[in-house]
Amino acid sequence: MAIDSDTLRERLDKATAHLDPPYAVVDLTAYDANAAALAARATGKPVRAASKSIRARDLLTRALRQPGWAGVMAFTLPEANWLVRSGVTHDALVAYPTADRGALAELATDPQLAAAVTLMIDSTEQLDLIDGVCPPGRRPELRVCLDLDASWRPLRGRVHVGVRRSPVHSARAAGALAAAVARRPGFRLVGLMSYEAQIAGLGDAPPGQAALSAAIRIAQRGSYRELLARRGAAVAAVREHADLEFVNGGGTGSVAATSADPAVTEVTAGSGLYGPTLFDAYRAWRPAPAAFFACAVVRRPTPEIATVLGGGWIASGPAATSRLPRPWLPAGLKLVGSEGAGEVQTPLTGAAAAGLRIGDRVWFRHAKAGELCERVNELHLVDGDTVVGTVPTYRGEGHAFL
Repeated sequence: MAIDSDTLRERLDKATAHLDPPYAVVDLTAYDANAAALAARATGKPVRAASKSIRARDLLTRALRQPGWAGVMAFTLPEANWLVRSGVTHDALVAYPTADRGALAELATDPQLAAAVTLMIDSTEQLDLIDGVCPPGRRPELRVCLDLDASWRPLRGRVHVGVRRSPVHSARAAGALAAAVARRPGFRLVGLMSYEAQIAGLGDAPPGQAALSAAIRIAQRGSYRELLARRGAAVAAVREHADLEFVNGGGTGSVAATSADPAVTEVTAGSGLYGPTLFDAYRAWRPAPAAFFACAVVRRPTPEIATVLGGGWIASGPAATSRLPRPWLPAGLKLVGSEGAGEVQTPLTGAAAAGLRIGDRVWFRHAKAGELCERVNELHLVDGDTVVGTVPTYRGEGHAFL
């Protein structure tokens, strides 16, 4: 989506003229357009909303009201329980195994939650922990999903491409775990998930790095071909022991590719709704920037530098410049290499810095999507040049799940 930076800055400034920085906004036009684009890229398969990338109940609900969206992928069990109890969803898949005994006890003693929440597993030890909290004869049957590791391990495993998630990598291992679940009272295996992070979460066009871009694309093509065959075999092996309701895969960066896999019945996306900077490095599809935060200029240490208060909202992941927030508006601003984005102040240079005055706003984009919401209690919703609503983040509702 083409962006006129001057027009965008003008309407964001106008919409939020009554607010004092720092604050965060979501541009609803871009948010809704991204939701529609992701659903279209899924080519008819449901898109499950990744809540960790949104972290605001009202905006989760807004996405789920869009055609093509269904269900939530929660990042912790306490969050999943809360989302179901508050009516956001009646289909919450927890993306990671849990050892939260309090949340498991809550789940196991509430039939409504047990029917709506699906736990993630990759070993029988996790089943043992659950049984230790509440034995099968004293609880409803609990829904579980098997996590199939989607990393690529070429050269007979001497190379690892992707993240290190589940120990279940082969179709044989998936079938063995499915058989073990089938033998266990109190559990029902309803799904299989595999997240191909090396495709969905790794941009294939990092700016100014042509050689790296080419290497990433080669690796992604090889990984996709391997996973297509292995995931299909794993699903077949698991179906010998369980009547699967869903096979989940992908993320924002692989929605189209993952949905093309005949073994997959649904895809997951979340970051693409906000359009953080990490997704600027994708060729296939780039979401429109929809989430921003504003900081105020409070110093002019030199005529070429404008310093804003705060700004150091760093994203998780490897310590690299890609995790720094990016000064976005006015266009032409850059971080100072010796300071970066600071805890209490962030000096900015570049062509636009000389034109900034004390009190002006500088608009930043976060590197990752939902992590922005851990810094603010509320998000101001902008439609055109007007704030049309203000909604709480998880933090604003008193929740810090992870």
